[in-house]
Amino acid sequence: MRVAYLDCMSGVSGDMTLGAMLDCGVPLQALQAAIDSLGLPSCRLEAEEVKRHGFRAMHVRVVHEPEHAHRHLHHIVDIIDQSSLTDGQRDLAKRIFTRIGEAEARVHGTTLQKVHFHEVGAVDSIADIVGAAVGWDLLGVDRIVCSPVPTGTGFIQIEHGRVSVPAPATAELLKGVPLAPSEVRAELTTPTGAGIVTTVADEFGPLPPLVIEQIGYGAGTKELAEQANVTRLIIGDAGEQFDTDQAWMLETNLDDISGEVIGHTTARLLESGALDVYTTPVQMKKNRPGAVLSILCHAAQRDKLERIVFRETGTLGVRRWAVTRHKLDRRAFHVQTAYGEIAGKLSLLGDEQRFAPEYESCRQAAAEHNVPLRDVMEAARAAFPTE
Repeated sequence: MRVAYLDCMSGVSGDMTLGAMLDCGVPLQALQAAIDSLGLPSCRLEAEEVKRHGFRAMHVRVVHEPEHAHRHLHHIVDIIDQSSLTDGQRDLAKRIFTRIGEAEARVHGTTLQKVHFHEVGAVDSIADIVGAAVGWDLLGVDRIVCSPVPTGTGFIQIEHGRVSVPAPATAELLKGVPLAPSEVRAELTTPTGAGIVTTVADEFGPLPPLVIEQIGYGAGTKELAEQANVTRLIIGDAGEQFDTDQAWMLETNLDDISGEVIGHTTARLLESGALDVYTTPVQMKKNRPGAVLSILCHAAQRDKLERIVFRETGTLGVRRWAVTRHKLDRRAFHVQTAYGEIAGKLSLLGDEQRFAPEYESCRQAAAEHNVPLRDVMEAARAAFPTE
Protein backbone atom coordinates (compact mmCIF):
# COMPACT_ATOMS: atom_id res chain seq x y z
CA MET A 1 0.00 0.00 0.00
CA ARG A 2 1.32 3.43 -1.00
CA VAL A 3 0.97 5.85 1.93
CA ALA A 4 1.52 9.62 2.15
CA TYR A 5 2.38 11.22 5.47
CA LEU A 6 1.85 14.96 5.76
CA ASP A 7 4.16 16.23 8.49
CA CYS A 8 2.81 19.65 9.48
CA MET A 9 5.81 20.63 11.58
CA SER A 10 5.07 24.33 10.95
CA GLY A 11 1.40 24.01 10.09
CA VAL A 12 -0.05 23.72 6.61
CA SER A 13 -1.32 26.01 3.88
CA GLY A 14 -2.27 25.64 0.24
CA ASP A 15 1.06 26.86 -1.15
CA MET A 16 3.05 24.69 1.29
CA THR A 17 1.05 21.65 0.19
CA LEU A 18 1.70 22.38 -3.48
CA GLY A 19 5.39 22.95 -2.82
CA ALA A 20 5.75 19.61 -1.04
CA MET A 21 3.93 17.85 -3.89
CA LEU A 22 6.18 19.41 -6.52
CA ASP A 23 9.22 18.43 -4.44
CA CYS A 24 7.91 14.83 -4.47
CA GLY A 25 7.84 14.79 -8.24
CA VAL A 26 4.42 16.10 -9.28
CA PRO A 27 5.05 17.96 -12.59
CA LEU A 28 4.50 21.72 -12.42
CA GLN A 29 3.24 21.58 -16.03
CA ALA A 30 0.42 19.22 -15.04
CA LEU A 31 -0.77 21.54 -12.25
CA GLN A 32 -0.50 24.58 -14.54
CA ALA A 33 -2.54 22.84 -17.27
CA ALA A 34 -5.28 22.04 -14.75
CA ILE A 35 -5.36 25.64 -13.48
CA ASP A 36 -5.34 27.02 -17.04
CA SER A 37 -8.53 25.05 -17.72
CA LEU A 38 -10.35 26.93 -14.93
CA GLY A 39 -10.45 30.10 -17.04
CA LEU A 40 -9.09 32.31 -14.27
CA PRO A 41 -7.52 35.62 -15.40
CA SER A 42 -3.81 35.15 -16.24
CA CYS A 43 -3.25 32.75 -13.35
CA ARG A 44 0.09 30.95 -13.27
CA LEU A 45 2.18 29.02 -10.77
CA GLU A 46 5.77 30.02 -10.09
CA ALA A 47 7.97 27.59 -8.17
CA GLU A 48 11.47 28.10 -6.83
CA GLU A 49 13.81 26.35 -4.46
CA VAL A 50 14.35 28.39 -1.27
CA LYS A 51 15.88 28.04 2.20
CA ARG A 52 13.79 28.20 5.34
CA HIS A 53 15.82 28.31 8.56
CA GLY A 54 18.61 26.43 6.78
CA PHE A 55 16.39 23.79 5.16
CA ARG A 56 15.90 23.50 1.39
CA ALA A 57 12.25 23.56 0.29
CA MET A 58 10.06 24.32 -2.72
CA HIS A 59 8.10 27.57 -2.61
CA VAL A 60 5.07 28.11 -4.85
CA ARG A 61 3.52 31.47 -5.71
CA VAL A 62 0.24 32.02 -7.52
CA VAL A 63 0.56 35.04 -9.82
CA HIS A 64 -2.63 36.55 -11.27
CA GLU A 65 -4.31 39.78 -12.31
CA PRO A 66 -5.83 41.83 -9.46
CA GLU A 67 -9.50 41.13 -8.74
CA HIS A 68 -12.08 41.97 -6.08
CA ALA A 69 -14.66 39.25 -6.63
CA HIS A 70 -16.40 37.54 -3.68
CA ARG A 71 -17.58 34.18 -4.91
CA HIS A 72 -20.28 31.85 -3.64
CA LEU A 73 -19.84 28.09 -3.64
CA HIS A 74 -21.91 27.64 -6.80
CA HIS A 75 -19.61 30.04 -8.68
CA ILE A 76 -16.58 27.96 -7.73
CA VAL A 77 -18.38 24.68 -8.53
CA ASP A 78 -19.24 26.04 -11.99
CA ILE A 79 -15.59 26.96 -12.59
CA ILE A 80 -14.46 23.46 -11.58
CA ASP A 81 -17.18 21.66 -13.58
CA GLN A 82 -16.22 23.51 -16.76
CA SER A 83 -12.54 22.64 -16.41
CA SER A 84 -10.56 19.78 -17.95
CA LEU A 85 -10.01 18.06 -14.59
CA THR A 86 -10.80 14.36 -14.32
CA ASP A 87 -13.94 13.29 -12.45
CA GLY A 88 -11.90 12.29 -9.40
CA GLN A 89 -10.02 15.58 -9.35
CA ARG A 90 -13.24 17.59 -9.71
CA ASP A 91 -14.88 15.62 -6.91
CA LEU A 92 -11.99 16.18 -4.49
CA ALA A 93 -11.72 19.90 -5.29
CA LYS A 94 -15.46 20.39 -4.75
CA ARG A 95 -15.38 18.41 -1.49
CA ILE A 96 -12.60 20.64 -0.15
CA PHE A 97 -14.50 23.81 -1.07
CA THR A 98 -17.74 22.43 0.38
CA ARG A 99 -16.02 21.58 3.64
CA ILE A 100 -14.58 25.09 3.89
CA GLY A 101 -17.96 26.59 2.96
CA GLU A 102 -19.71 24.62 5.72
CA ALA A 103 -17.18 25.93 8.24
CA GLU A 104 -17.61 29.53 7.05
CA ALA A 105 -21.41 29.17 7.19
CA ARG A 106 -21.28 27.98 10.82
CA VAL A 107 -18.92 30.79 11.80
CA HIS A 108 -21.07 33.52 10.19
CA GLY A 109 -24.49 32.03 10.98
CA THR A 110 -25.63 31.62 7.40
CA THR A 111 -26.24 28.82 4.92
CA LEU A 112 -23.83 27.04 2.61
CA GLN A 113 -25.62 28.55 -0.40
CA LYS A 114 -25.38 32.12 0.90
CA VAL A 115 -21.89 32.11 2.41
CA HIS A 116 -19.37 34.41 0.73
CA PHE A 117 -15.90 32.97 0.08
CA HIS A 118 -13.56 35.84 0.86
CA GLU A 119 -9.89 34.87 1.13
CA VAL A 120 -10.63 31.26 0.10
CA GLY A 121 -12.64 32.43 -2.91
CA ALA A 122 -9.75 34.44 -4.30
CA VAL A 123 -7.87 33.26 -7.37
CA ASP A 124 -4.77 32.16 -5.45
CA SER A 125 -6.80 29.99 -3.05
CA ILE A 126 -8.79 28.44 -5.90
CA ALA A 127 -5.50 27.61 -7.63
CA ASP A 128 -4.07 26.15 -4.40
CA ILE A 129 -7.08 23.91 -3.77
CA VAL A 130 -7.52 22.74 -7.35
CA GLY A 131 -3.76 22.20 -7.61
CA ALA A 132 -3.81 20.13 -4.42
CA ALA A 133 -6.72 18.01 -5.72
CA VAL A 134 -4.81 17.33 -8.94
CA GLY A 135 -1.56 16.71 -7.05
CA TRP A 136 -3.04 14.09 -4.72
CA ASP A 137 -4.49 12.32 -7.74
CA LEU A 138 -1.15 12.32 -9.58
CA LEU A 139 0.74 11.07 -6.52
CA GLY A 140 -1.43 7.95 -6.63
CA VAL A 141 -1.40 7.21 -2.90
CA ASP A 142 -3.79 4.72 -1.31
CA ARG A 143 -3.86 6.31 2.14
CA ILE A 144 -3.07 9.74 3.59
CA VAL A 145 -2.02 10.23 7.21
CA CYS A 146 -1.51 13.67 8.74
CA SER A 147 0.43 14.67 11.85
CA PRO A 148 -1.18 16.67 14.68
CA VAL A 149 -1.59 20.23 13.40
CA PRO A 150 -0.05 23.34 15.00
CA THR A 151 -2.02 26.54 14.46
CA GLY A 152 0.36 29.15 15.88
CA THR A 153 -0.62 32.01 18.20
CA GLY A 154 -1.23 35.75 18.13
CA PHE A 155 -3.54 37.80 15.91
CA ILE A 156 -4.10 38.27 12.17
CA GLN A 157 -6.13 40.67 10.04
CA ILE A 158 -8.85 39.15 7.84
CA GLU A 159 -11.81 40.50 5.84
CA HIS A 160 -13.86 40.80 9.05
CA GLY A 161 -11.17 42.55 11.10
CA ARG A 162 -8.59 41.49 13.65
CA VAL A 163 -8.98 37.94 14.98
CA SER A 164 -6.90 35.61 17.10
CA VAL A 165 -5.09 32.57 15.73
CA PRO A 166 -6.43 30.10 14.70
CA ALA A 167 -8.81 32.08 12.49
CA PRO A 168 -12.49 31.22 13.13
CA ALA A 169 -12.89 29.13 9.96
CA THR A 170 -9.62 27.31 10.62
CA ALA A 171 -10.70 26.42 14.15
CA GLU A 172 -14.07 25.19 12.87
CA LEU A 173 -12.37 23.01 10.25
CA LEU A 174 -10.02 21.50 12.84
CA LYS A 175 -12.77 20.25 15.15
CA GLY A 176 -11.94 16.71 16.21
CA VAL A 177 -8.38 16.97 14.85
CA PRO A 178 -5.45 16.61 17.29
CA LEU A 179 -3.58 19.92 17.54
CA ALA A 180 0.14 20.21 18.18
CA PRO A 181 1.46 22.80 20.68
CA SER A 182 3.14 25.86 19.23
CA GLU A 183 4.35 29.14 20.70
CA VAL A 184 5.11 30.71 17.29
CA ARG A 185 3.35 34.08 17.02
CA ALA A 186 2.08 33.63 13.47
CA GLU A 187 -0.73 31.93 11.56
CA LEU A 188 0.83 28.54 10.81
CA THR A 189 -2.31 26.83 9.48
CA THR A 190 -4.65 28.65 7.10
CA PRO A 191 -8.29 27.84 6.26
CA THR A 192 -7.13 26.54 2.88
CA GLY A 193 -4.56 24.23 4.48
CA ALA A 194 -7.02 23.06 7.13
CA GLY A 195 -9.67 22.44 4.46
CA ILE A 196 -7.29 20.33 2.40
CA VAL A 197 -5.94 18.11 5.18
CA THR A 198 -9.27 17.53 6.91
CA THR A 199 -10.80 16.46 3.60
CA VAL A 200 -8.05 14.15 2.37
CA ALA A 201 -6.57 12.68 5.58
CA ASP A 202 -7.73 9.18 6.45
CA GLU A 203 -6.31 9.57 9.96
CA PHE A 204 -4.25 11.90 12.15
CA GLY A 205 -1.33 10.66 14.18
CA PRO A 206 2.36 9.69 14.07
CA LEU A 207 4.30 8.51 11.03
CA PRO A 208 3.06 4.99 10.22
CA PRO A 209 5.46 2.11 9.55
CA LEU A 210 6.58 2.28 5.92
CA VAL A 211 9.58 2.12 3.59
CA ILE A 212 10.29 5.74 2.59
CA GLU A 213 10.45 6.33 -1.16
CA GLN A 214 10.11 10.13 -1.53
CA ILE A 215 10.36 13.19 0.72
CA GLY A 216 9.23 16.65 -0.32
CA TYR A 217 9.38 19.99 1.49
CA GLY A 218 6.93 22.82 0.81
CA ALA A 219 7.92 26.29 2.06
CA GLY A 220 5.63 28.88 3.55
CA THR A 221 6.06 32.51 2.56
CA LYS A 222 7.22 33.79 5.96
CA GLU A 223 10.68 33.23 7.41
CA LEU A 224 10.12 32.24 11.05
CA ALA A 225 12.74 32.99 13.71
CA GLU A 226 11.95 29.89 15.78
CA GLN A 227 11.90 27.10 13.18
CA ALA A 228 11.81 26.16 9.52
CA ASN A 229 8.50 27.25 7.99
CA VAL A 230 7.96 24.09 5.95
CA THR A 231 5.51 21.24 5.50
CA ARG A 232 7.09 17.84 4.85
CA LEU A 233 5.48 15.19 2.66
CA ILE A 234 6.74 11.63 3.08
CA ILE A 235 5.62 8.93 0.64
CA GLY A 236 6.39 5.25 1.05
CA ASP A 237 5.30 1.65 0.83
CA ALA A 238 3.50 0.38 3.93
CA GLY A 239 3.04 -3.17 2.62
CA GLU A 240 -0.17 -4.97 3.63
CA GLN A 241 -2.39 -2.69 5.68
CA PHE A 242 -5.46 -3.22 7.81
CA ASP A 243 -8.57 -1.08 7.76
CA THR A 244 -7.93 1.86 10.08
CA ASP A 245 -10.05 4.43 11.84
CA GLN A 246 -9.71 6.89 14.69
CA ALA A 247 -11.47 6.52 18.03
CA TRP A 248 -11.14 8.02 21.52
CA MET A 249 -10.23 6.43 24.84
CA LEU A 250 -11.82 7.77 28.04
CA GLU A 251 -10.51 6.63 31.42
CA THR A 252 -11.05 7.31 35.09
CA ASN A 253 -9.82 5.73 38.35
CA LEU A 254 -12.47 4.52 40.82
CA ASP A 255 -11.83 3.41 44.40
CA ASP A 256 -14.86 4.47 46.44
CA ILE A 257 -17.93 2.94 44.74
CA SER A 258 -19.49 -0.51 44.71
CA GLY A 259 -19.28 -3.13 42.01
CA GLU A 260 -23.02 -2.70 41.41
CA VAL A 261 -22.53 0.95 40.42
CA ILE A 262 -19.64 0.06 38.10
CA GLY A 263 -21.74 -2.67 36.47
CA HIS A 264 -24.68 -0.29 36.01
CA THR A 265 -22.40 2.40 34.56
CA THR A 266 -20.86 -0.09 32.13
CA ALA A 267 -24.30 -1.10 30.87
CA ARG A 268 -25.38 2.53 30.42
CA LEU A 269 -22.22 3.38 28.49
CA LEU A 270 -22.68 0.48 26.08
CA GLU A 271 -26.35 1.35 25.57
CA SER A 272 -25.31 4.94 24.78
CA GLY A 273 -22.95 4.07 21.94
CA ALA A 274 -19.59 3.11 23.47
CA LEU A 275 -17.59 0.77 21.24
CA ASP A 276 -16.15 -1.06 24.24
CA VAL A 277 -16.15 -0.70 28.03
CA TYR A 278 -13.96 -2.60 30.48
CA THR A 279 -12.41 -2.32 33.94
CA THR A 280 -8.91 -3.11 35.15
CA PRO A 281 -8.22 -3.82 38.84
CA VAL A 282 -5.49 -1.55 40.27
CA GLN A 283 -3.91 -0.80 43.63
CA MET A 284 -4.42 2.86 44.45
CA LYS A 285 -3.12 5.24 47.12
CA LYS A 286 -3.01 3.98 50.72
CA ASN A 287 -3.16 0.44 49.24
CA ARG A 288 -6.87 0.75 48.47
CA PRO A 289 -8.12 -1.65 45.77
CA GLY A 290 -9.72 0.17 42.88
CA ALA A 291 -10.55 -0.09 39.20
CA VAL A 292 -9.71 1.81 36.03
CA LEU A 293 -12.86 2.30 33.94
CA SER A 294 -11.94 2.46 30.23
CA ILE A 295 -14.31 3.47 27.44
CA LEU A 296 -13.55 3.28 23.71
CA CYS A 297 -15.81 5.48 21.57
CA HIS A 298 -16.13 7.60 18.45
CA ALA A 299 -15.48 11.34 18.74
CA ALA A 300 -19.19 12.19 18.46
CA GLN A 301 -19.98 10.18 21.64
CA ARG A 302 -17.20 11.58 23.86
CA ASP A 303 -19.12 14.31 25.70
CA LYS A 304 -22.28 12.23 26.19
CA LEU A 305 -20.33 9.28 27.61
CA GLU A 306 -18.26 11.53 29.89
CA ARG A 307 -21.48 12.96 31.36
CA ILE A 308 -22.67 9.44 32.13
CA VAL A 309 -19.39 8.64 33.92
CA PHE A 310 -19.49 11.86 35.98
CA ARG A 311 -23.16 11.38 36.96
CA GLU A 312 -23.06 7.67 37.73
CA THR A 313 -19.67 7.32 39.44
CA GLY A 314 -19.08 10.72 41.03
CA THR A 315 -15.51 10.75 39.74
CA LEU A 316 -13.75 14.13 39.66
CA GLY A 317 -11.95 13.72 36.33
CA VAL A 318 -11.85 11.76 33.07
CA ARG A 319 -8.75 11.36 30.91
CA ARG A 320 -9.20 11.34 27.13
CA TRP A 321 -6.94 10.81 24.14
CA ALA A 322 -7.22 9.87 20.47
CA VAL A 323 -6.29 6.34 19.41
CA THR A 324 -5.92 4.68 16.02
CA ARG A 325 -7.54 1.28 15.48
CA HIS A 326 -6.48 -1.37 12.99
CA LYS A 327 -9.46 -3.55 12.12
CA LEU A 328 -9.97 -6.77 10.21
CA ASP A 329 -12.56 -6.72 7.46
CA ARG A 330 -15.67 -8.23 9.04
CA ARG A 331 -19.29 -8.86 8.18
CA ALA A 332 -22.40 -10.52 9.57
CA PHE A 333 -22.74 -14.25 8.82
CA HIS A 334 -25.34 -16.90 9.76
CA VAL A 335 -24.97 -20.67 10.02
CA GLN A 336 -27.58 -23.42 10.22
CA THR A 337 -27.30 -25.84 13.16
CA ALA A 338 -29.43 -28.48 14.86
CA TYR A 339 -30.48 -25.67 17.21
CA GLY A 340 -31.62 -23.37 14.41
CA GLU A 341 -29.95 -20.42 12.72
CA ILE A 342 -27.07 -18.87 14.68
CA ALA A 343 -25.78 -15.36 13.97
CA GLY A 344 -22.11 -14.53 14.05
CA LYS A 345 -19.30 -12.44 12.59
CA LEU A 346 -16.98 -13.43 9.75
CA SER A 347 -13.54 -11.78 9.80
CA LEU A 348 -10.94 -11.87 7.03
CA LEU A 349 -7.16 -11.90 7.52
CA GLY A 350 -5.67 -12.14 4.05
CA ASP A 351 -7.03 -15.38 2.60
CA GLU A 352 -7.93 -16.72 6.04
CA GLN A 353 -11.58 -16.64 7.19
CA ARG A 354 -12.61 -16.81 10.84
CA PHE A 355 -16.13 -17.27 12.18
CA ALA A 356 -17.19 -16.29 15.70
CA PRO A 357 -20.78 -17.05 16.83
CA GLU A 358 -22.62 -14.25 18.62
CA TYR A 359 -23.12 -14.90 22.33
CA GLU A 360 -26.71 -13.63 22.46
CA SER A 361 -27.81 -15.76 19.50
CA CYS A 362 -26.23 -18.86 21.08
CA ARG A 363 -27.72 -18.08 24.51
CA GLN A 364 -31.24 -17.84 23.08
CA ALA A 365 -30.84 -21.14 21.19
CA ALA A 366 -29.46 -22.86 24.30
CA ALA A 367 -32.44 -21.67 26.37
CA GLU A 368 -34.99 -22.74 23.73
CA HIS A 369 -33.53 -26.25 23.38
CA ASN A 370 -32.51 -26.66 27.04
CA VAL A 371 -28.91 -27.53 26.19
CA PRO A 372 -25.58 -26.19 27.48
CA LEU A 373 -24.39 -22.96 25.89
CA ARG A 374 -21.06 -24.53 24.92
CA ASP A 375 -22.87 -27.19 22.85
CA VAL A 376 -24.57 -24.50 20.75
CA MET A 377 -21.33 -22.55 20.29
CA GLU A 378 -19.42 -25.67 19.23
CA ALA A 379 -22.21 -26.60 16.80
CA ALA A 380 -22.14 -23.11 15.28
CA ARG A 381 -18.36 -23.22 14.76
CA ALA A 382 -18.62 -26.70 13.22
CA ALA A 383 -21.38 -25.52 10.84
CA PHE A 384 -19.19 -22.84 9.29
CA PRO A 385 -17.98 -23.99 5.85
CA THR A 386 -14.17 -24.13 5.78
CA GLU A 387 -13.87 -24.35 2.00
